[in-house]
Amino acid sequence: MSQKTFIKEETKLKIKKPPMYKVLIHNDDYTTMEFVVEVLINIFKRQVAEATKVMYDVHKIGVGVAGVYSYDIAATKIVQAMTMAESSGFPLKFSMEEE
Repeated sequence: MSQKTFIKEETKLKIKKPPMYKVLIHNDDYTTMEFVVEVLINIFKRQVAEATKVMYDVHKIGVGVAGVYSYDIAATKIVQAMTMAESSGFPLKFSMEEE
């Protein structure tokens, strides 16, 4: 009879986290501050105080961070927010950048 030898191997998988993306809101001369806050509350699920702070960043600095998400969620939220802005007659613009 032949003797069989078994070797136990351990495999370690390194799972890389997907990159996260910042959704940015850009200032314009037409969109009202109230509407920006409304978008931040309804689409980006921000509390009133947070939404107001981001709105002031947009107003004073020219850009504000609406939130940080995975690529698909960020892209979906941008489409939802731009649809909301267009249907309300505002030229509000959004973009995203890798964090």
